[in-house]
Amino acid sequence: MVADPEQGAPAAAPPPARILVVDDEAAQMNALCDTLREHGYETTGFSAAGQALAALRETKFDLLLADLMMPEMDGIALLRAAIQADADLVGIIMTGEGTIATAVAAMKVGALDYILKPFKLSAILPVLSRALAMRQLRMENADLERRLREQAVRLEAANRELEAFSSSVSHDLRGPLRTINNYSGILKEDFAAQLPAEAVRLLDNVAAGARRMDQLIEDLLRFSRLGRQPLAKKTVDVGKLVREVLDELHEQQRDRKVEIKLEDLPARVADPSLIRQVFVNLLSNALKFTRNREHASVEIGSRRQDGERVFFVKDNGAGFDMRHANKLFGVFQRLHSDKQFEGTGIGLSLVQRIVERHGGRVWAEAEKDRGATFYFTLPDPPAAL
Repeated sequence: MVADPEQGAPAAAPPPARILVVDDEAAQMNALCDTLREHGYETTGFSAAGQALAALRETKFDLLLADLMMPEMDGIALLRAAIQADADLVGIIMTGEGTIATAVAAMKVGALDYILKPFKLSAILPVLSRALAMRQLRMENADLERRLREQAVRLEAANRELEAFSSSVSHDLRGPLRTINNYSGILKEDFAAQLPAEAVRLLDNVAAGARRMDQLIEDLLRFSRLGRQPLAKKTVDVGKLVREVLDELHEQQRDRKVEIKLEDLPARVADPSLIRQVFVNLLSNALKFTRNREHASVEIGSRRQDGERVFFVKDNGAGFDMRHANKLFGVFQRLHSDKQFEGTGIGLSLVQRIVERHGGRVWAEAEKDRGATFYFTLPDPPAAL
């Protein structure tokens, strides 16, 4: 027994490797079995290939050490049959100087290595060690692949459950909210003349709360769906995309005058609808938080930095205290009150998730009452554009 350094309790020593030795020269086979046994291996030997195959069907071995030239069945045929019987088995061929080319051919069939006769123990032991290490690695990889497949199945099931939950949330929660909103509206419309001003104000608060809750549910569902939505990447003209987003936002805020500085932006390979969402959120925020500025300005550009392309959206708006920057990208996290600026706090969370799904990162720099700059990276396209 050996001590486990983490638990402090003795742990069982691993069992010795089981080696099957097959050589039609019985004396040589027995001598090899005895020698390897003295070096900690558990050996079983046969001088006939048929007997070795029968033993393989009854007993689990780790390694087959087979002579290449045997009268009943040569080492290549034996190795092929042995691997069919036990796919975890590793094989080593024993051969003389004149048949090295054939031994190499055996390696193409599945042998991991070969050993030259006459044997030298100093040559045999490293070969056995490498082969057994390779077997262990193969088995660990196979186990990892199996666990990954099982995890993928569990993840798929969890995604289906999440989808069902999202549908339930949408139906079961939003229905009552619509009822609250509708009835409060009817109550206000039909009985406003009979209600005191304070009651009307409270009804307005009820309706506003219901609408806000409905928007929170919609944002949460959108955030949830984003993680399951596959990326549909293609070459995106980022500059054209940003101009389209600015035109759409301008239509919504025709009464405002904002100075827009748009640099030339390089193309990227990305999902255009998701990258559009990134700029919609960042530019909407920039316009929202410059609302109280007499001379509002927003700048969109990019630069090379540390070998990567960094995009940015800069404004001269309300900014924020960098001590709270760690909260920026949290779901439903807000650094300003509803009374100052509307919103649910989901937009920057969506930006971060979209950018990270494209292999980039996002961060911000700001100063309270002196504006903010949001940066994000997108990997270079595979070829120069």
